[in-house]
Amino acid sequence: MRIVDLTHPWGLHTPGWVGYPGNKMYYTQNLQTNQIVSQRIEASLHSGTHLDGPMHGTDGGLDMASLPLDYLIHPGAIVDVSDVVSDWDLIEPEHITSKVEVKKGDILIIHTGWIDYYQGMPKQDLVRYFTMHPGGSVRLARWMAEMEIRWWGIDAGSGDHPMNTTIRNMRPDLLKKFEEHVGMTYSEFFGGEYEYTHHLSGREVKSDIFPMHHLAFQDGCIHAENVGGDLKTVLNQRAIIGAFPWKIEGGEACPCRIMAFFDCGEDEVIEGFAG
Repeated sequence: MRIVDLTHPWGLHTPGWVGYPGNKMYYTQNLQTNQIVSQRIEASLHSGTHLDGPMHGTDGGLDMASLPLDYLIHPGAIVDVSDVVSDWDLIEPEHITSKVEVKKGDILIIHTGWIDYYQGMPKQDLVRYFTMHPGGSVRLARWMAEMEIRWWGIDAGSGDHPMNTTIRNMRPDLLKKFEEHVGMTYSEFFGGEYEYTHHLSGREVKSDIFPMHHLAFQDGCIHAENVGGDLKTVLNQRAIIGAFPWKIEGGEACPCRIMAFFDCGEDEVIEGFAG
């Protein structure tokens, strides 16, 4: 069996999402004084490579402790769309299906190329990384629901397009540049409001923000952000993919290790983690 790590290192300088606090990490005991080393961390649950839990984006969603193993670990596909998307582009279903076979119930990892701009990378550019990356369209969210995608990951700061998040309110300067770049308003670019039925109350909802969170999460299709590690070595391949967050009761997200497993016998793994 070959295991490939798809996780960025986590530490003091790990960047948080736009508007989120940075990490704190410090010693609470040391060998010379206490005869044992102890450290403490304070961090957003959305720092570094992490998995957004269902309750992060929808009412009544599961917490991290409630995600079953056969949901977190399952066969899936790793796809490279970096040759068809660039700054502020939308990721569409055909960008994925033209590259790899995607089966119902898969886990899906998307490489956009934005891994190159992450903290510590040779082309590090955190403004570009967090605020100019490609992101999923409403069509992509609906396609993932139809395909019953367990969860998916992306090598960028969000599964949503940055200008389809609250970044457009926090950075009006970049919203202006985006609208100049695409030659239309953000509302025109994203097609205006999308509609869905609230999964618990039945309320008809119209929204113009966070479709990959609000629309997808209530269908059970959550996502991991800031996927990294050796992602570029396993593009356009199928593998057993696993995410390993803490089992946090009441947790809406969690930093996690994400790994791809090759040469381990897919049929055996499917039987062992039957969904």
